[in-house]
Amino acid sequence: QVQLVESGGGLVPAGGSLRLSCTASGHTFRSYALGWFRQAPGKEREFVASISWNGDSTYYADSVKGRFTISRDNAKNTVTLQMNDLTPDGTAIFFCAAATHSPTAQSLAIADNTYAYWGQGTQVTVSS
Repeated sequence: QVQLVESGGGLVPAGGSLRLSCTASGHTFRSYALGWFRQAPGKEREFVASISWNGDSTYYADSVKGRFTISRDNAKNTVTLQMNDLTPDGTAIFFCAAATHSPTAQSLAIADNTYAYWGQGTQVTVSS
């Protein structure tokens, strides 16, 4: 059974930092793209960041570029999202996702229907 488990969420003041981690079990994803998405209250889920199987390609939503960094450790089957300079509009549930391939096209790497496996999410709350 494939499981993705996120951790690291919490309450942080505006301007602060958080580091989210996601660990996969039941399957090895070292050959597949991994991503982070988020869903703010009353809004649809949106793309945040993705990383190719070998880490060579990363994509970010415009709203987080320069502040968030995605990385992966294939030996540990984990993906991490370092979030700096958080803003109150960043309050959301963050979801880790894993694909069953590693698309090269950006349009595919950022699309949620590219990802077959999803974690339960971790809450990030940014106070003003």
